[in-house]
This record gives sequence, C-alpha cells and structure tokens, in this order.
Amino acid sequence: MSNPEYRAGYLAIIGRPNVGKSTLFNRLVGQKLSITSRKPQTTRQRITGIVTRSDAQLVFVDTPGFQTRHRTALTRIMNRGVIQSAQGADVVLWVTEGLKVRDLDTELRKLPPRSVPVVAVINKIDRLADRNALLPFIKELDARFAPEAIVPVSAQRGERLQELLAAVVPLLPERPRLFEEDEITTSSERFLAMELIREKLFRLLGEELPYAAAVEIERFETRAGLRRIYASIIVDKESQKAIVIGRGGEKLKAVATQARKDMERLFDGKVFLEIWVKVRRGWADSEAMLKRMGIE
Repeated sequence: MSNPEYRAGYLAIIGRPNVGKSTLFNRLVGQKLSITSRKPQTTRQRITGIVTRSDAQLVFVDTPGFQTRHRTALTRIMNRGVIQSAQGADVVLWVTEGLKVRDLDTELRKLPPRSVPVVAVINKIDRLADRNALLPFIKELDARFAPEAIVPVSAQRGERLQELLAAVVPLLPERPRLFEEDEITTSSERFLAMELIREKLFRLLGEELPYAAAVEIERFETRAGLRRIYASIIVDKESQKAIVIGRGGEKLKAVATQARKDMERLFDGKVFLEIWVKVRRGWADSEAMLKRMGIE
C-alpha cells in the first residue's frame, strides 16, 4: 500500500425514497447487502459495502430515503442518518430519477458541505421512452446544481456503472485503504440477518403493514458452522400480529423460509432460524424501543 496514487474513501448514496439507491448500492458492491423491494422507504439504516480495487478502495454507504411526510422517532433517526452520511462522506452520489428535479431532490443536494464533491446519478434510464431527452435534463442539472459529474445509469440492468466508477474514483482522497482487502461490509451478521427478515415483510405482506413492523434479533449463536438465529417481528397492534402470522402460520413460515435461504447464501453456511411475532404499541415513536432494536 505504498502507492502514493492509491485512493480510498466513503461514498454516501443519497436520494428521495424509491429512486433505486439500494439497487445501485448492491450493483456497485457486487453483492446483495442492502435489502430491496418495490415499496418506497424500505431502507431504514445505513449500511456499508466495501469494494477494493488495485487503484482504490470505495466504501459505499447506502442510506434511507430522506422524507418529510411522516414525523416519528423512526423517521427522525432515518433522516439524521442521511444527513450524517452526506456531511461525513468523501464523495456523495446524489441519485435522482426521471427527467424532473423535485423539491426534495433540491433539498438533498444542499446537504453535503461545499467541500464534498457531488456526483449526480440519473437512475432508471431504462424506463425512458426517449433517451434523447436526457441531454437537456443533464444540461439543466449542470446549470442549477453544478455537480462534479453527471452520470445516467440503470442500476436494475447494470448499465453505465463502469462510467460511474470512472467518475468517482478520481474524486476520492489519496490515501491507503481503510479496510482489509477481504472485507465487504462493516455491518455485523446480526444486522444483516435482521434486514433480510425485514425485506421479506416488505415483499410478502400488504402495502402498509411492513411500515408498521420491525425486526429484533434476540439471540445469534454460531457453533460448528451452524448459525442459530432467534428473532422477533415487532408490530404495533394485535390485528397486525394475526396478519403477519397468517392462516395456519403460513405467512410467517414463508417469511422465515425465504429469509433463511437468503442468509445461507450470504453467510455461506447452514442457518437455523426461529421467528416470533410480538406486539409493542408505539414502537416507531419511541427512541428507547428503537435503540433496543438497534435502530439509532
């Protein structure tokens, strides 16, 4: 690591809900670390993904979608995480979609300090009926917000990600790598297990219920290569508990089965997973409860 031109740093990915930040994050890291769903506001906590190359080490930080509609302790914590990530990063990837800058996009552009370079990422270009419309939009972004670079991509299809990397690497500070070469994340297996369970709630339950649910890992044990994970799904009401469990326990079983399979792929080993459903009224507006669940 004596190469004086080696670069390393943190790259915060920020954007409003549902612009595809987590999909972009997973694509850039080359592994599914951040959970995704078609529903907005899936990500609740920051997660890191480390990419080590011969010329640079990029530490990507996926952040929750910044939003102002709901005022709870949970959303305050989520927004605080976005602000801290944007202000503490070496480079910020400011993700938008479509061909229009919304008010929330503008607010997010203001978060990074002037000293932090910002790269504008126009995501979901695969959905555009006419890609020729990108050029005037790029000119508008450049004139209004003056980012260091503007890169249109499709995170879903993996289009133009090499162009994005080529734009961000020169913006990182020159310094030795921050983590060992074989590290891929700073997040614990306990956290990753919790997130995978929560992803299944978003994918298997209705539109509103996943937002009223959280996951807490009560015990995480590893013995002889077997991970034993005991988790609770936290809901706000008894009626929600019944929905999560489902008729004859079918819904809860589907959540547990799919989450366990994803864990075994991610952890590269056998997993025993047991899940309960518990009611804790007002959990989303209690910082004490959220802290107990590792959300802070």
